[in-house]
Amino acid sequence: MTTILTAPAQAPAFAQRSRGQEAAALLLAFPPRLRARSWPRTEAAREAILEDLQRPPLQAAEPNTQDVRMIGARLLLAWLEAIPGSSWQQRWENSPASASYDGWQQHIQTWAATQGRKPSRGTLHSGLLALICADVIRPSLPWLARNTSRYLRPAIAITRDPQGFAQLEADVPAREYAVRTGSEALKIIAQIVIAYGGGIDDIVVGDLLNHHQLMSAHKQTSTLSAVRLAYTWLRGRGQFPSDAPATLAHLTVRTGQLSPAELIDRYDLRCQPVRDLLVDYLTERQPTLDYASLSGLAATLGNLFWADLERHHPGLDTLRLPSEVSDAWKRRIAVKTVRKRCPDGTVRTVTEPRKSAPTVKMLVRAFYLDIGQWALDEPERWGRWAARCPVSEADCAVKKMEAEQKAWSDNRTRERLPVLPVLVRTAERLLRETRARLEAIDAAPRGSTVTVHGETFTLPAGGHRADGKAGFVRDSSGTRRDLRSEERRAFYAWATIEILRHTGIRIEELQELSHHSIIRYKLPSTGEIVPLLQVAPSKTDKERLLLISPELADVLSAIVSRIRRPGGTIPLAPSYDSLEKTWNPPMPVLYQWPVSGENRPISANTIRKSLNETLEASGLIDASGQPLRFAPHDFRRIFITDAILNGLPPHIAQVIAGHDSINTTMGYAAIYPADAIEAHRAFIARRRQIRPIEEYRAVTSEEWDEFLAHFERRKLALGECGRAFGTDCIHEHSCVRCPVLIVSPTEQPRLEEIRDNLHDRIAEAEMNGWLGDVEGLQVSLAAAEEKIARLDARQARKESPVFLGIPTLDKLAARIIDSQEPTS
Repeated sequence: MTTILTAPAQAPAFAQRSRGQEAAALLLAFPPRLRARSWPRTEAAREAILEDLQRPPLQAAEPNTQDVRMIGARLLLAWLEAIPGSSWQQRWENSPASASYDGWQQHIQTWAATQGRKPSRGTLHSGLLALICADVIRPSLPWLARNTSRYLRPAIAITRDPQGFAQLEADVPAREYAVRTGSEALKIIAQIVIAYGGGIDDIVVGDLLNHHQLMSAHKQTSTLSAVRLAYTWLRGRGQFPSDAPATLAHLTVRTGQLSPAELIDRYDLRCQPVRDLLVDYLTERQPTLDYASLSGLAATLGNLFWADLERHHPGLDTLRLPSEVSDAWKRRIAVKTVRKRCPDGTVRTVTEPRKSAPTVKMLVRAFYLDIGQWALDEPERWGRWAARCPVSEADCAVKKMEAEQKAWSDNRTRERLPVLPVLVRTAERLLRETRARLEAIDAAPRGSTVTVHGETFTLPAGGHRADGKAGFVRDSSGTRRDLRSEERRAFYAWATIEILRHTGIRIEELQELSHHSIIRYKLPSTGEIVPLLQVAPSKTDKERLLLISPELADVLSAIVSRIRRPGGTIPLAPSYDSLEKTWNPPMPVLYQWPVSGENRPISANTIRKSLNETLEASGLIDASGQPLRFAPHDFRRIFITDAILNGLPPHIAQVIAGHDSINTTMGYAAIYPADAIEAHRAFIARRRQIRPIEEYRAVTSEEWDEFLAHFERRKLALGECGRAFGTDCIHEHSCVRCPVLIVSPTEQPRLEEIRDNLHDRIAEAEMNGWLGDVEGLQVSLAAAEEKIARLDARQARKESPVFLGIPTLDKLAARIIDSQEPTS
């Protein structure tokens, strides 16, 4: 690896141009309402307006407040009469005060001074509020957004749409609008009612989209959260159409699905004919590709291929590349320049091999071959671009790369598999400590000092939380810390480690786990109910079911209990497919948490950050002495390796992992060398040739009956025998001592009776000096007590507050959950 002394690479311009295109497209699909220039109230006479202000609901409750409002309203109306316009609204828009909220009173005060008046700012504010409540004037949204008055929203709720605001507060949980973001969301709704007229029920998607774009342009992040929460409230009421966006979160950075032309234009290609060719090629391939593949193909052909050629060979306008040009491109594409952070915190620019180089060359080769094939069918369209392919089949060879990848993967797995228990213990410890800290500050009064696990925290004297608990605290060094966020990250780091190590699923499958994924299945032979985890299709579009072990059930139950609302429902959270650039419908996903009143899925970056924090706390290091890093995919390799190491057949591991080929599964396993795999396959092939064909015949009904009868013979008074099919008892029917005895929870009283009887028999044997019997009876007693302890632990887990509630199979089929689906 060679260090390059160059300036840091700047972000490409196309990345900035494509940001926010999804919001622009949504504004075209959902435009805001047009603001009216005239309506009955704004055309009313001055005397009629003043009379309305002295009648409910416009009349203030307190006489002094009403007097100030009337003084201010008369003064403002007199000032507006001197401005040209056919209505009060037109006069307001023509006045200098409507341009900006900052300093708007100065224009009226300057005019009032010529009339011998000196009104205060408070009087003018009260008068303007009265005229706004009476719907005489409607300031613009930018003007209203700068208004920080705490009287605006309550006044609008009383005077403009009391029923609408009352119904909204009834529909929204009190915990959401009692906090600061909820109060700001109600204020946003009041501002839209003011600016566009009508009531809450008249608000459309475009009104909030427009407000969101306005706040984004002014970088008012706190107000953006309020706009998003207001949108979530109104959408949850079924006020918006079904095709409206599920949420406004991250809307300003989303690109949405771009057309082939937009995908290519991100790279600023100078040769227009080649640019048009690439657009046509992508358009031709688009019906057979998903969006992620289409975007990747555009990046390869537009950026890594042609844009690179234009940078190094200006003026190039043909696909017929000289050998020296194509050879130089292959050398450049074999490496890439990246920025790496050093242990001392500095950043350096280095070159390293590009692992995807064979894939890039393969796509370029396919591009040339496609053009050559299409030129035979449509010479008038593609014929002029047909050329000799500069990438040979040998250039696309990946055997060496796959061998290197396999060696790297095996080494990574062997390095991490032995230290996995340390990581598990660290995650459990961090979760206990963060919970202890959080419980301590929640129990302490405001302004006090708390010491937990050797750390001292000072609680603030005040706060904005509706539950009265502290949001942020300061430690002994004065650092401001969010202990709730620390506890959340510790919990999901622990949950992630447990789920990934017990299932081996991918990170995108982890994020898509929902309450629907937990199902139960009744075995047809024994009638036993077993829990299953349904993994949604992801990379290979294959759905699969995994058996939920008791350890995994504890983790899933803890997550379900954490996200479940007080009424027992699971919140619905919309998720964004970062590959397809589309929104998924709201689902009761398990990986979600509330952010500014919205339930949002936990991002992959947050999951990785939580894992890194746990790894840092573990103190694990790699062979080079650097801090050890775990990627979510490492747990998948460890799961497959550990499963095969413990005797799971590779073809079963393939099904559990969801791989199309067993070669992929064996590529994950770090314990099977290539020659062993090939020898085993050859052995199977030879054995099938030698063995008689009768061994591969279909199972007869008599054989199947014998198989079922085996399980009937396994039934015992204390439960069931777990011996394998076709085997007899090898423990002389000493069931209490036998390790394969599966005790039924309903037979615990019988087992306790046996235990008590063993105590009596041991006492009798000791009294009579039967020492041989004492030794044998004590072995049976130890086995009985161990089995009783297991049953007690299992029952305690079921009765704990985090016991998993598994939806029944019929609920799964109907896809019914406790949460109320949003209506359209």
